[in-house]
Amino acid sequence: MARKTSRLQEELKQTKPFGSIYQEAALSVMKTADVFRRDTTRLLEPYEVTPQQYNVLRILRGAGADGIPTLAIGERLLEETPGMTRLLDRMEFKALVRRIRCEKDRRQVLCYLTEEGARLLATLDPLIEATDRNMAARLTPEEAETLVELLEKIRETRQ
Repeated sequence: MARKTSRLQEELKQTKPFGSIYQEAALSVMKTADVFRRDTTRLLEPYEVTPQQYNVLRILRGAGADGIPTLAIGERLLEETPGMTRLLDRMEFKALVRRIRCEKDRRQVLCYLTEEGARLLATLDPLIEATDRNMAARLTPEEAETLVELLEKIRETRQ
């Protein structure tokens, strides 16, 4: 028995069925991530911050007064970036972060959140939280928890 045309097929204007339900699931995750990314980008644009920069600010806030090495920031990012130095250069130019060469290991550079970066986060956090809630408003808390568990299960296959 053939599956009915899915909403994703309609959104992609795809006339042929997907090769498998797994292909459809993977494409659906990518399409949904793109929706979240575009909405977040639009929200951050007036503040002249990219989603990656916002992510770095959150990481630095979590690091606290001790700061965090540049390489460790890259390991914690939601999306990998080959241009971490350029990303931090732009953020330092905006006075959102500061970098200091480590006294103990001169090869290491520690990054810190500035007061300006903390103020920006205080402004952006409630906006991002409201956007996240709005985008997932059709899910019950239980469904959201199940979604998180399923996505974690998929990511576990990469470890």
